[in-house]
Amino acid sequence: MRKCNWIFWICPFKSFPYLCFPNLLQIALMTVTLFPIRLLIAAFMMLLAWPFAFLASVGRSETTVEPQCLWRRLVDIVLRTIMRVMWFAGGFHWMTVKGRRALPAEAPIITLAPHSSYFDAIPVTMTMASIVMKAESKDIPLWGTLIKYIRPVFVSRSDQDSRRKTVEEIKRRAHSGGEWPQIMIFPEGTCTNRSCLITFKPGAFIPAVPVQPVVIRYPNKMLWLNETPPFLLSLQYLPIYTPSEEEKKNPALFANNVRRLMAKALGVPITDYSFEDCQLAMAEGQLRLPVDTCLLEFAKLVRRLGLKPQNTEKVLQEYGNRARKLEGKKMGLDDFAHYLDVPVSDMLQDMFSLFDEHEDNSMDIREYVIALSVVCRPAKTLETMKLAFKMFEAEEDGAITERELATILKTALGVAHLSVSSLFTAIDMEDTGKITFDKFQSFVEQHPEFAEEYLYTENAGLHSCPLHSRQTKPSLSSATIPGTAATKTANGICPDFSPKDHDGTTDGLLKKHN
Repeated sequence: MRKCNWIFWICPFKSFPYLCFPNLLQIALMTVTLFPIRLLIAAFMMLLAWPFAFLASVGRSETTVEPQCLWRRLVDIVLRTIMRVMWFAGGFHWMTVKGRRALPAEAPIITLAPHSSYFDAIPVTMTMASIVMKAESKDIPLWGTLIKYIRPVFVSRSDQDSRRKTVEEIKRRAHSGGEWPQIMIFPEGTCTNRSCLITFKPGAFIPAVPVQPVVIRYPNKMLWLNETPPFLLSLQYLPIYTPSEEEKKNPALFANNVRRLMAKALGVPITDYSFEDCQLAMAEGQLRLPVDTCLLEFAKLVRRLGLKPQNTEKVLQEYGNRARKLEGKKMGLDDFAHYLDVPVSDMLQDMFSLFDEHEDNSMDIREYVIALSVVCRPAKTLETMKLAFKMFEAEEDGAITERELATILKTALGVAHLSVSSLFTAIDMEDTGKITFDKFQSFVEQHPEFAEEYLYTENAGLHSCPLHSRQTKPSLSSATIPGTAATKTANGICPDFSPKDHDGTTDGLLKKHN
């Protein structure tokens, strides 16, 4: 990137040399001159596209596909041209396409990655491929008509059986022999910052048909500056990937192999973190997870062992009642397996190790229930605390001690060390040495930012599991880590975690599973 060295000394944004004075002046000037013109042209193109999309959609069935007659082909060409002008007005002056797009009969499904922004709609308008999107989108004025034109697979959030129906519809279209338009799917399921590929969701791979991977590249520079390259977007069609018999039976294996192929083409690493992990790290609950929380490793093992319950509330309450009856009695690996009704395995051993606080081959099942509650409902801090209090409270007064509160919160945060003295003292105004859930709830209602005020300020640089340390059995509540969270380099997939090595696996627990 060319730097403005002659005035760099006056630039306050030294981490971003392209934000020096001439470029800032250029941005300001273009914002009040060129930007309104671009916006006007883009809006006009959207309005111009609507009557063509409406005309082509009139009388068309949502369950069957008609042959592409001549006039519909002409409409398709017109719409592509209009969309291209709209993106040109938006700053995407040049686009490069490498490779050959497969025919629908050759590859019914296109998998596109990485998914990083709303600009990923560009490949959709370039190909007019169908996409998977929420059903509410078709009711949006103007935009809904354009969406319906590309024959998307609609997902209804209000339908409890929506996921199954979506998969069945994708399978139906994929096995139509090329009659339906290709389905373009972003298998990551969420936006990332393009630094790596997260775990692919299996929806695109369940039909067990050939797919065509497509990788998308953007420049790592500001689009409106003169340092940009001669193109602003690049699409690369990779060779068609035909699944083996083993991959047809195992969509997760199929997805992982396609992901590795796409990561190699992009020159980026892969990580085992998934869309659910992003949700966990980004959840806006009252307890913000620290950088190296063990809960991300725990969530991964829960997913792999198939332990995430369908009826979350009911199962968690049942687990809580069973754990309370044990009254803190420690259990070994075999008892843990019996409690969960799963066979003993290496992955279960790894999960057990997370809770083996003193490395004496024993654990407190209450900590497992707390961790599972956070993973299943990360934004519902109060519900998790209510469940935890129920398991830890004494029968005579329904209260817990400061030590028990520390255990609960350490497990809920997935950290090694946590001081709760200030928080406990603030709640225990009568200095009884115990607090009830009612007192805790009342305090939280009066201090909704209690974690920021009493936990994070008292525990600067929360420590967590030693996934890079020499230990092989990190504990969810008592492990140590060299350094603090600030020494880690985040990859930006989610705010508070990053992959541990180039293959996207951790040095400790997960390496043996890949």
